[in-house]
Amino acid sequence: MLKAIILAAGKGTRMKSELPKVLHTIDNIPMAKYVGDAVRAAGTDEICYVIGYKKDEVKAALSGDGISFAIQDEQLGTGHAVKCASSFIGEEGSVMVLCGDTPLITGETLKKFVSYHNENGNAVTVLSAIIDNPEGYGHIIRDDKGEFVRSVEHKDATDEEKTVKEINAGMYVFDAKALKDALVLLKNDNAQGEYYLPDTLEIIKEKGLKAGAYVLDDKDEIMGVNTLEQLAEAAAVIKARSGK
Repeated sequence: MLKAIILAAGKGTRMKSELPKVLHTIDNIPMAKYVGDAVRAAGTDEICYVIGYKKDEVKAALSGDGISFAIQDEQLGTGHAVKCASSFIGEEGSVMVLCGDTPLITGETLKKFVSYHNENGNAVTVLSAIIDNPEGYGHIIRDDKGEFVRSVEHKDATDEEKTVKEINAGMYVFDAKALKDALVLLKNDNAQGEYYLPDTLEIIKEKGLKAGAYVLDDKDEIMGVNTLEQLAEAAAVIKARSGK
């Protein structure tokens, strides 16, 4: 069984609009629906959108077969957002976690991602990309053999780690039970006082379970939309793909 949690609770202040960020459209389709369609194409049975800002509006726009909603009234980090969907996670199968503002991710990439996760016997796999300017992203740290060690936030990284161009794309596949157990142990003892989902990677590894990172082919697919300019860029990519 494969489920998906899509984070869609934020306002998106940089969009300079009262409309919830994930409801901004490309070809009259809300951003978050592109993500939902991609996870369906990857074989997802059920989708849970974590919603907060103008939740009734978001719910009305995204409702459909196999779709449920979890409420995050306070935005206390990505880990907290996933915690809000704890009852959806269950104890069996795999759970993908994605963000509702990444409309360029494709079902084909997510299929490869899930296959890599399963074939390697991982309890968690993070999607990664190689980019020229990794500043501001989480960095994927590997050992001498190329095995995944950890994901470290840019502000917490050493000078050497900050030069690593493989970045955490903010998309994950978890073993459902491993995720549920890790969320219970998640702490918010950091500068922001937030619960960070990447911290579950180390929690899962410390339990002796396997964690990995899958590098996608096209880094454009992980582009997050935070501004109207980025929305226009994403729209241009989608238009080019469709050959319009």
